Amino acid sequence: MSEITLHASTDRAQGSRNSRRLRASGTIPAVIYGEGVAPLPIGVDAKSFRSAVSGDQGLNTLIDLDADGTTYIVMAREIQRHPVRGTVAHIDFQVVDPHKPVLAVVPLHMIGDAVEVRHADWEIDQQLFNLEILSRPDLIPTHIDVDITHLTPGDAIRVVDVVLPEGVVPAGDPTISVVNTHAGRAAKTADAKP
Repeated sequence: MSEITLHASTDRAQGSRNSRRLRASGTIPAVIYGEGVAPLPIGVDAKSFRSAVSGDQGLNTLIDLDADGTTYIVMAREIQRHPVRGTVAHIDFQVVDPHKPVLAVVPLHMIGDAVEVRHADWEIDQQLFNLEILSRPDLIPTHIDVDITHLTPGDAIRVVDVVLPEGVVPAGDPTISVVNTHAGRAAKTADAKP
């Protein structure tokens, strides 16, 4: 389990004016929360945070957050961004137990070539681009592959059909479509001819 250490300061003053001052100095206002932990306002260095979540795991990175000597194992759960600049304005860090499942969102990547669909002039329509899963933090995949090789015209791949790594289960409705097929323009034109 690769964990990244991030240092935080617990002496940040609250309020929008103080938050603006923090951001101007390169510090992001944040809060630590979780089971058995009272919400704790902190400040983290913007550059350090960017490098902590810039790896393959992204926001699913397990972080050792050192808040003035007290260490919490956290994941960045909600990031608020400035509406114009897109810079990080606030972060919510959730304390997690590395041995218990957590909710995570993982991107879906289509792989393979649906030859039968293509030859029938049908099209493939990806409906779901991210999947909510339950998994231990160390088992969260960077992405999940959805193999479309065996699709035929009229087929669909639902969440329940996606092959997930061991220890990973879908968190939402398993009947939601991930990939659908539908007649392309050429196939519709051919069907319309008498």
